[in-house]
Amino acid sequence: MNSHILHFVIVLLLLIAPLPANELPSPPNILILYVDNLGYGDLGCYGNDKILSPRIDTLAAEGVRCTDFYTAAPSCSPSRGALLTGRHPLRNGLNHQLSPDENLRGEGLPQSETLIPQYLHEAGYVCGAFGKWNIGFAPGSRPTERGFDEFFGHASGNIHYFKHLYHNQNDLRQGTITVDRRGEYATDLFADAAIDFMKRHHDRPWLVYLPFNAVHFVSSVNVEEGEEPSWQVPGEYLERYGYDADETDEQKRFHAVVTSLDDAVGRVIDRVDELGLKEKTFVLFISDNGAFMLKDRGLEVQSNKPLRDGGVTTYEGGIRVPAILCWPGTIPPGTVCDNMLSTLDVLPTLLTLSGIETDDEIVFDGIDMLPLLKREATDNAERTMHWVWNQGRRQNWEAMRRGEWKIVRQSPEQPWELYDLTHDIGETKNLSAEHPEHVKELAMSFTIWQTGITRDDNN
Repeated sequence: MNSHILHFVIVLLLLIAPLPANELPSPPNILILYVDNLGYGDLGCYGNDKILSPRIDTLAAEGVRCTDFYTAAPSCSPSRGALLTGRHPLRNGLNHQLSPDENLRGEGLPQSETLIPQYLHEAGYVCGAFGKWNIGFAPGSRPTERGFDEFFGHASGNIHYFKHLYHNQNDLRQGTITVDRRGEYATDLFADAAIDFMKRHHDRPWLVYLPFNAVHFVSSVNVEEGEEPSWQVPGEYLERYGYDADETDEQKRFHAVVTSLDDAVGRVIDRVDELGLKEKTFVLFISDNGAFMLKDRGLEVQSNKPLRDGGVTTYEGGIRVPAILCWPGTIPPGTVCDNMLSTLDVLPTLLTLSGIETDDEIVFDGIDMLPLLKREATDNAERTMHWVWNQGRRQNWEAMRRGEWKIVRQSPEQPWELYDLTHDIGETKNLSAEHPEHVKELAMSFTIWQTGITRDDNN
């Protein structure tokens, strides 16, 4: 054989030959910034001109800002269970807010459910969780027993930001052990723990699940005797607005809480950059539900504008949330996505990008978002989403959206309301009397879905 031809054949074989297993391209790192009770209108990039959120706004400019991103439930516990399993709360078995006893000693999310880190271990990921757990802390239910290699955070739904109290006891945990870091600000503690984890594991693919307790209000049961609950924040963030460090106005204090969260997000993103991992890291910034529009718990200071109501309802303010997705070099920067997306889509998306195949018997309720985020696909207008929220004895909120049409009711005993979200994002005009045919069609579809989604045989 001619030497030139032989050389060409050898080069060609080298080019098409599979890489050795230890030289295969690594899957991307995954950074999930899951924030607590942040409203649709609580950030600069979502139209708030009073709150300083420059780092989160920059993240939006470098990635995709979503306008129609939904959480699977309007409250913390079922929202987190759905995110981590990719399965609707009715399917995964956690569809209510955990009680204090359930938070500290209950199973919570059934232990038969598989969580994101348990899947990602198959692709060689090291996985850390830093912040709010809120899906059960009984033996077998704790983060380090459900796939996370490390955990630093709290078991419960909300804590004192400086004293880390939950119902008069310290709820700050390292793994499963209670630790005393009294006096340190929770938002900074969780960000610093995530930064340390990324630094120690920069040479292999990692998942950082960073569920901040911010900007959750502080409950009256989580302060010491004689202490009034307030939006807790270091004075330096109040001073950044020109307020006094001991400012008592709750709206001003809330502004500072968001800015302290913004700073923490910025420090985490900076460390990703400093480690040279910017283009190797998929960042997801999502709120677990909308701001609570309840007295002393958001109504006076937060914003879901232009949406209606807020957390613990299935009006848009409770379930449509701010969401920013960024992956430089893969997702086009500075874009806006108006497709219907959901926290249920996170796990299917991560499985795709990490190359993990799952048991066909496991039913997921989301889709792979990447084609829409990368603009390889442009339309999912006929997608249907459903909500059933068990608020206890008082009511059982339900809703369904298909395209522009949405039905919603506050209990199964009440008639469906109908809204055209394309022309009425604030759900101000109930069109059920004008379009009974739409109500009938959507209600029938909802009933069929609800009948079929009862917990499957995996549990």
